[in-house]
Amino acid sequence: MSKHNDQATRVTVKTLLKRKQDGQKISMLTCYDAAFAGIIEKSTIDMVLVGDSLGNVVLGMKDTIPVTMDHMIHHTAAVARASSRAMLVADMPFMSYNISIEQALTNAARLIQEGGAHAVKVEGGSAIIPQVKAMTRAGIPVVGHLGLTPQSIHTLGGYKVQGRGDEAAKMVREAKELSDAGVCALVLELVPQGLAKEITAAIKVPTIGIGAGPDTDGQVLVLQDMLGFPSEFSPKFLKRYATLGETIAAAVAQYDLEVKEGSFPAPEHTFQ
Repeated sequence: MSKHNDQATRVTVKTLLKRKQDGQKISMLTCYDAAFAGIIEKSTIDMVLVGDSLGNVVLGMKDTIPVTMDHMIHHTAAVARASSRAMLVADMPFMSYNISIEQALTNAARLIQEGGAHAVKVEGGSAIIPQVKAMTRAGIPVVGHLGLTPQSIHTLGGYKVQGRGDEAAKMVREAKELSDAGVCALVLELVPQGLAKEITAAIKVPTIGIGAGPDTDGQVLVLQDMLGFPSEFSPKFLKRYATLGETIAAAVAQYDLEVKEGSFPAPEHTFQ
């Protein structure tokens, strides 16, 4: 019996597939540490993504390119320690799976074995089909990612909508290839609504959208973005559900003031 009661039944690949078949939406959030994972654990969020976005969000990098396997394992393990209900997905970082099938299997195994992930996420289409097939054959669930793929940001020429014009047919084809290769879900990032709807209807596994409109099977946002942490990144698709950045800044300023004026610690915070 789980310490978190009956509600704590783990979300699995089968759960996701049934959600799609039943027309029930899937919720996903990023998370990078145990403190936030413990909060998410109290919700009914279905999937937690330890994204290589931790480079931007947590480590102060300008993009995801410098994120390493060691970074990903460290943060995935932290989230795993505080999570017993949501399906835990970990990004495979830049060039950790592209070189060979053997490299992909070795690194994916580390994220599962050392990091405690239940699935790994990879960016790309046709070029990585052999790796996807090998990982799924080895019993490692794989989540795909098409559209704006941040690891290819230098090739794509910036953060902009993907899949317009001639690119649309290619994205549909690659989505089908990934589905046939065995991915358990597919993230669609910065994709026109109509194309995301077409892909969602064309493949048997769930689609998770970010900036892809309401017709995908689920949605994902970066936790700190939707909580209103300060950031220059403010895309059209982002909805801020809180303004915690302002709340935290005010609390820090109040603490600083009380320390400097001598009102903290007060008698009630002091041992006699």
